[in-house]
This record gives sequence, structure tokens and C-alpha cells, in this order.
Amino acid sequence: MIDLHCHSILSDGELIPAEIWRRIKVLGYWAIAITDHVDHSNFEYIITNLLKIKSVFQNLTPRLIVGVELTHVPPEFIPELIKDCKTCGAEIVVVHGETIVEPVAEGTNISAILGGADILAHPGLIRDEEVKLAAEKNVFLEISGRKGHSFTNGHVVKLAKKYGANLIINSDAHSPSDILTKELAFKIGLGSGLKSEEIEKIWELTKKRFL
Repeated sequence: MIDLHCHSILSDGELIPAEIWRRIKVLGYWAIAITDHVDHSNFEYIITNLLKIKSVFQNLTPRLIVGVELTHVPPEFIPELIKDCKTCGAEIVVVHGETIVEPVAEGTNISAILGGADILAHPGLIRDEEVKLAAEKNVFLEISGRKGHSFTNGHVVKLAKKYGANLIINSDAHSPSDILTKELAFKIGLGSGLKSEEIEKIWELTKKRFL
């Protein structure tokens, strides 16, 4: 089990990174990426502080991965900020996609894909041409466990299957109750239109790519 999208008190989550790590350890995870919300004002602060705890936890299992989620950043600034976050030490850059339940700027999805994001979170009613490009650029599209964002999971899965884009199942956890068990993550995948063997393949591919 692996989750590459969750939030700590460094942004709008309820738990400190150490408690997130402890809770997912009990659930048998391989790894967790803490991906707090960032823009130009705070990305250095977030990454610097996550690198501190990573340096302490680096020899422990599950693996703690330093990430960020670029959130409501104007599309034209996304590619450069992705580069800045990577330079600062982020191992994974997630971009907050065009979910249907928030006023995300149109053009965010395509800018994230072209800009080299690792994961496009809850991409909403993503377009065919964007999914094709995500497949070409090896950008993973998220199946979200988060209320609201999950409304379009079926659409994302349908197009990802059509065009061969990679998928990832993430919690987008902000509180303890949001953290997914393997059983619940599996059900989210099934409910999104995936078959059991496809879900297992997603986890193995995620592990291979990001670990």
C-alpha cells in the first residue's frame, strides 16, 4: 500500500508528519508522501521542514517521501514552480487539478502535464487530449479518495484506459479519518471502474516508479 498525496499541519492537515507516518505504519504501508499545499509564498518553508523529518526517518519503514501540492497557482506559473520545488528538494510534485468542486483555473491540467508534474491530482473532467499527453509524459492521473474530488473518478479511469495513461489511488488525507486502509482503497478503485487485477497493477507500477 502506498499513498502519494496527503497533508499535515504544515498546510491544512490535522496531524504532524510523525503521526501520519505512525498511522500508516500500523496499516502496513510501503511509503507515504506528505504533499502539503504550496504556492510561491511557502514552498521553501514546506520542503525545508519535511526534509528535516525525512533525514531523521530515512532508514525507517515505511518510507517517508517529501512532496508538495501546487494549489490554485495560476497556470502560466506552474511549470517554473514545479522546477523550483524540485530544486529545493521535493521528491514528488503533485498539482491540484481541475476538480469540479473548486474554482480551479482552466488550463491548470495541461500546464501541470506540460510542466512535468509527477501526479495530477483529482483532474476533474479532464479532456481527451490532456489524457493522451499525460500518457506521453508519464504523468500519473489520480483516483481520489477525497469527498467531492472523487465525483469524477469514473471519467478519469475511462479516459486513462482509453489512452494508456497511468493511474494512482491516493487519499488526499487531511485528517485521521481520511487515511485509507488497503481494503477501502481497493473499493475506491473498483467503484471507479477498475478490475481487481488492474488495481494490483496500479500499486505495483506506483511502487516501481516512485520507490
